[in-house]
Amino acid sequence: MSKSAKIAYKPIGLLGGLLAGTVSGMVVTRVWAAAAGENETPSALRADYNFGKVVAAAALQGAVFAATKTAFERAGAVGFHRLTGAWPGD
Repeated sequence: MSKSAKIAYKPIGLLGGLLAGTVSGMVVTRVWAAAAGENETPSALRADYNFGKVVAAAALQGAVFAATKTAFERAGAVGFHRLTGAWPGD
């Protein structure tokens, strides 16, 4: 892919990352509320949560964010390819 096409794709990739972060945060909150019955996911520095809950919440957040980010990146790449004929990863 040409250098100009890579530069043109950058804003799409950045926007996808921001959207993925927002969407994954909402998904994690809902999944955690359904699974643990708590409205807030525990953070590592909260003393009122045990080690297992903190690690489980972090694993859930990581998995959901990775899947969401990948979905947004792939959709952005497919859309970019359809518009320009160039695949952004090549």
